[in-house]
Amino acid sequence: MASLYTLASRNVAKTWLLMATFFLLIIALGWSFSWYFGDVTILWVAVALAIAMNIASYWYSDRIVLAMTGAREADPERYRELHRIVENLAITAGIPKPRVYIIEDPSPNAFATGRDPKHAAVAFTTGILQLLDRSELEGVAAHELSHIKNRDILVATVAVVLAGVIAIAADFFLRSLAWGGNNRERGGPLMLIALIAGAILAPLAAQLIHLAVSRQREYLADASAALLTRYPEGLARALRKIADTTSVRPMQRASHATAHLFIANPFGEDAGGSLQRRKRVGAWLASLFSTHPPVEDRIARLLAYRAQ
Repeated sequence: MASLYTLASRNVAKTWLLMATFFLLIIALGWSFSWYFGDVTILWVAVALAIAMNIASYWYSDRIVLAMTGAREADPERYRELHRIVENLAITAGIPKPRVYIIEDPSPNAFATGRDPKHAAVAFTTGILQLLDRSELEGVAAHELSHIKNRDILVATVAVVLAGVIAIAADFFLRSLAWGGNNRERGGPLMLIALIAGAILAPLAAQLIHLAVSRQREYLADASAALLTRYPEGLARALRKIADTTSVRPMQRASHATAHLFIANPFGEDAGGSLQRRKRVGAWLASLFSTHPPVEDRIARLLAYRAQ
């Protein structure tokens, strides 16, 4: 039977495959537009703007996210046990202990943020501290520290940059046509229709790849957490409790801008769907736009792939 090491390796490979697809999409889109207009200046401007905006957001991502979620630093005395859990796992993972934050919210959840292991933070809701036992909380903390160690914030930022480049380039192309930039000497009407269709569908494809990357990193963090704690059942039980609770008690300050950062969908598991619900076509399509894999899938993987 495959081990969690194998699972982690597969998730890394799938992530790189998705990122390679991203780059191929950008190259195809850029070549098509530059060929049609005979000028790559607009595309390069779009790329520069997208990269500049996303690098700025990456550099200050921890401050922005912590402020948006209402997180405050966890008092070392009041939350001594939480600090001890995070510190022990950080030592085991070989990374500096991240700053620890608390979110006053009865809904159980947690997230990690920061541009690298030296500038990272983990946040836990008061609800998750009340709901989980120690082994379950260790599983959640290990999941978040795995995001930090795996530099998932960097991967997510690169994905956002690439999606932004595609969206801006496609928008510039469509606007240029509206401004009278139609080059009738290039390819004829059929080529123009094909390029317009590509400009409309490319941002959608980019968003789907971005979300797929996000879901794949969740699988990888689950596997990494199980390797870190050597106890996948703890994280599996935690995911079940979190999913059951958030379905009836979503987070009070949930935001679509930060939803992908949390260990579970802050709006509730119904947004992602279970294995049974995904059998319906509509639910399957909805799952493509979900920031998180279905909890049932995550639990099944954790219980099937045992640490060796």
